[in-house]
Amino acid sequence: MQEINHINRLRREVLKRVAGAFMASGNGESAVAAVERIPYEMRPKGGGHDRCCIYKDRAILRYRCMAAMGFLLEDEDDDSTPLAKYAEKAAQRNGSEADFVISACDIACHSCINARFFVTNVCQGCVAHPCVGACRFGAVHIVNGRSQIDVDKCRNCGKCLASCPYGAIVKLQVPCEHSCPVKAIKKSEHGRAEIDFNKCISCGRCMRACPFGAILERSSVTDVLLRLKNRHVTAMVAPAIIGQFGVPLGKIYSAMRQLGFSACMEVATGADITSRREADEFVERMHEGARFMTTSCCPGYIQAVRKLMPEVRPFVSDTGTPMHYTAELARQSNPETVTVFVGPCVAKRLEGLEDEMVDYVLTFEELGALFEAAGIELEECEEASLGEGASGDGRKYAVSGGVAAAVVSCVGERAEVKPVQVDGLSLKGLKHLRDYATREAPGNLVEVMACEGGCVGGSGVLGNSAKAGMAVEKFARESAE
Repeated sequence: MQEINHINRLRREVLKRVAGAFMASGNGESAVAAVERIPYEMRPKGGGHDRCCIYKDRAILRYRCMAAMGFLLEDEDDDSTPLAKYAEKAAQRNGSEADFVISACDIACHSCINARFFVTNVCQGCVAHPCVGACRFGAVHIVNGRSQIDVDKCRNCGKCLASCPYGAIVKLQVPCEHSCPVKAIKKSEHGRAEIDFNKCISCGRCMRACPFGAILERSSVTDVLLRLKNRHVTAMVAPAIIGQFGVPLGKIYSAMRQLGFSACMEVATGADITSRREADEFVERMHEGARFMTTSCCPGYIQAVRKLMPEVRPFVSDTGTPMHYTAELARQSNPETVTVFVGPCVAKRLEGLEDEMVDYVLTFEELGALFEAAGIELEECEEASLGEGASGDGRKYAVSGGVAAAVVSCVGERAEVKPVQVDGLSLKGLKHLRDYATREAPGNLVEVMACEGGCVGGSGVLGNSAKAGMAVEKFARESAE
């Protein structure tokens, strides 16, 4: 697992404690008192604190506990409502009808200064003044022998930064805003982070980027735990899990059965179905004269198309995602099963809400918290059989290029395929996609991944994306042998 910073550690600790409270209860009722105590146990009287005072720490931990139980700030009518009430609601809830999965917690937001270029005290006051000469807008001046930038005139072109021989000029960024690929985060009138849900694609990058932990994610941990107690539950495990926990997939399956999952399935099996059907669709579209087709398995990309790029919609494949087809297989095996997708993606929660075949979505981070809460040591677990398993192509869906490669393999000689990759959405990537739709595309099969590196770079992962990507490719190669 990757080295986690304090915010990641804090998020997982809250998830673990909330999960532990619901695990210890028979039906959720006895979890009420335990959840109510969490902020006080994590920040006891006389102990240390991260914010200005222990009381602000506790207030933010309260919101984190709410999020861990599937509630966000938007669900709050009265901020004096005790956590016990939310625990009661969580224990009685049957499914989720939320239309968004992340939220900005205003009291946790640091109200970062606006992004801008800034001259540090490293400035040597050199005679050449290259920064002054580089600026086309007259925003850089020499004051008392040192450079200063007039923020009212600055156009953020970065020429001054590039010209300084001492590296004395830096770009100050707002982490959440800088990380968002669709500019869905801005400052409210009070200077705090605010999410525009008309633009947000729920990729979760802002959540990972904010060093103050001001972005919260709506979790399904408590819902899943309560179903595990008295229902048949099928875990649909995404191929990106390889390399996340440092043990073979068979050991992870054994650990999940200890948690109470009745069955485990590889989502790569559903990916094989997606590959075949998407290949058939591609061949049909090309024969009908379509210029290109994009893949459809990335929910962040699909949200971007719906909200920001309607001109691209006609080119998106109509084939279902691997998660959908895996859920279909699970329901065929047991019509009464509760289907739980376990993967690296925050945006999958939205797809799960829209897909009647999928009941809940957990991230790898949440699964890790469940293992910790249950005291399960993965290394000590027996290695369960994976069954017939999936193909190497299906397992490689987790890395950039994997989806396109699988579709190309299924197309065979039926049509000429010229694959193109959009590896991680960005404003530049969105522009390229719009250009493909309105002008000319450099290929005819466009694979789009919202996260750089593919699913292994998702916001719900535990492992380093580069190392996880290599582990996935190794696992895929071995399964093809």
